[in-house]
Amino acid sequence: MQRLGRRAVLAAVLMIAALVTGVASAAEMSAAEVAEGYLAAWNAKDVEKAASYYADDVEYFDVTLGEAHKGRDEAREVVQTFVTAAPDLKWEMKGEPIVSEDGIAFQWTFSGTNTGAWGPDTPATNKPFSFDGVTFMRVKDGKITYQGDYYDGHGFGKQLGWYQ
Repeated sequence: MQRLGRRAVLAAVLMIAALVTGVASAAEMSAAEVAEGYLAAWNAKDVEKAASYYADDVEYFDVTLGEAHKGRDEAREVVQTFVTAAPDLKWEMKGEPIVSEDGIAFQWTFSGTNTGAWGPDTPATNKPFSFDGVTFMRVKDGKITYQGDYYDGHGFGKQLGWYQ
């Protein structure tokens, strides 16, 4: 009986060791893995999961707004705004990203239908949209420290009927 107990304990220890060593911590994630998980969270409309990829002091720059959102809470609000305004959103990476040790740049297409308000002065238009852009991310210890999104905001607004 004692021998069976030792075998069971050894098997449990080996199983736990395999699980622990087989799962990468956030700090061990590459920039590409962070970007992939981050886009998956957006596409799942999981605002909290997307925000979990941000460093506490992240800087999120959306070129159409002209100034950066600073800190996880402000960046999280960007995700929440898009998820609220376009609950069917889809954010797809296009082509091969450019990856470095501490960053990634990639082209993308963002699409959806504007069925929710963007804010108090911009109600839903119920119009579909699709636009292309580029994101530059810096990643440190498995967290996004900087995100810059560059796209044609005027063309996006025209699709929604905001501009002529």
